[in-house]
Amino acid sequence: MRPRLIHEAQAFGRVAVMMGGTSEEREISLKSGQAVYAALIQQGVDAVPVDVTGSPIDALKNLEVTRVFNMIHGRGGEDGVLQGVLEALALPFTGSGVLASALSMDKLRTKLCWRGLGLATPAWFQLHSEHDVDACIAALGFPVIVKPAQEGSSIGMSKACSRKELIDAWQLASQYRCEVYAEAWVNGKEYTVAVLGNEALPVIRLETPHAFYDYDAKYRADSTRYHCPCGLPQDTEKALQALALGACEALMIKGWGRVDVFIDTAGISQLIEVNTVPGMTDHSLVPMAAKQAGMSFEELVWRILESSFS
Repeated sequence: MRPRLIHEAQAFGRVAVMMGGTSEEREISLKSGQAVYAALIQQGVDAVPVDVTGSPIDALKNLEVTRVFNMIHGRGGEDGVLQGVLEALALPFTGSGVLASALSMDKLRTKLCWRGLGLATPAWFQLHSEHDVDACIAALGFPVIVKPAQEGSSIGMSKACSRKELIDAWQLASQYRCEVYAEAWVNGKEYTVAVLGNEALPVIRLETPHAFYDYDAKYRADSTRYHCPCGLPQDTEKALQALALGACEALMIKGWGRVDVFIDTAGISQLIEVNTVPGMTDHSLVPMAAKQAGMSFEELVWRILESSFS
C-alpha cells in the first residue's frame, strides 16, 4: 500500500460531499454520501453534506467549498454532467473527468471502446424497437440480458429466455429514456475489481441465487455471497487485476472505479461495465475489497479524496 499523499486534514480545505441527485440511484447515493461524510468528519476533515435535489450549481451556492467529494450515482452525477459543472466552477473533485465519466456511464460506448482495443466483452445487439426482436434472436440466441445503456445498479435490467420475455424486457428497459441493448448471456463466474489510483484491489467473486446480480441482490438481499479472497489462482487474479486496470485506462478513468467482469466456462475474461462512482454503503464492494487489502473505510475515503488533487 502506497503512503498517503496528503497528511493533514486541513490541506483539503472545506469539502462538499455531494450526494442524492435525481437519478434512479438517489436512495443509494444518499447512503453512500452519508457514510463518506461521517468518515471525513471522523478524520478531522472540514466536510459539509450536500443533498442535490435539482441543479448542482444551486446546491453549491454560497457554500464556499474548496473541493468536492462526488458520491452522486447515475445520470447527473456519474455521466460527465456534474464533472463539467465542477470544471466550469474551477472546483477540484474526486474521480474521473468529463470524458471518462460520459463514456463509462454509456455501456454501449464503453463496449465499443473495449472491442476496438481487442478487449473481450460479450456480444450485443441494440434494440431500437420491438421490430428488432427477431433480428436480435437470430444474432444472439437465448438467453440474453437486456439493459438500458445509461442506468446503473442493474436498474431496468432483465433476463430473457424467450421471444415474449425479450419483448417484455425491451419494454421495461425502454422506460429509462436511453438506448437499450441485449447482451449475450455469459455462463461462468462473476467478479468485480476495485481500482484505486493505479492499483487494483483484491478481486471479489459474487454469488447470488437470483437470476443475476440485480438491484435486490446488490442492496437488500441477505442471500448474496461475496468471496474475498475470490478463490482464483494467484496468477489468474493478477491477470484479472491487470485487465481491470487496462479497461480503466482505455476509458481515461482516474482516481477510483470498479470493473465488473465474468470469467466464462472457456476461461475467457469478459468485461461487462465499469463504475466511476461506485457505492460506499455497508453492502458495497469497493470498501469490501479495501478491507481485504488491509485498508479501513476511513483510509479508503481519504485516499479517494486525495484524487481531487490530480
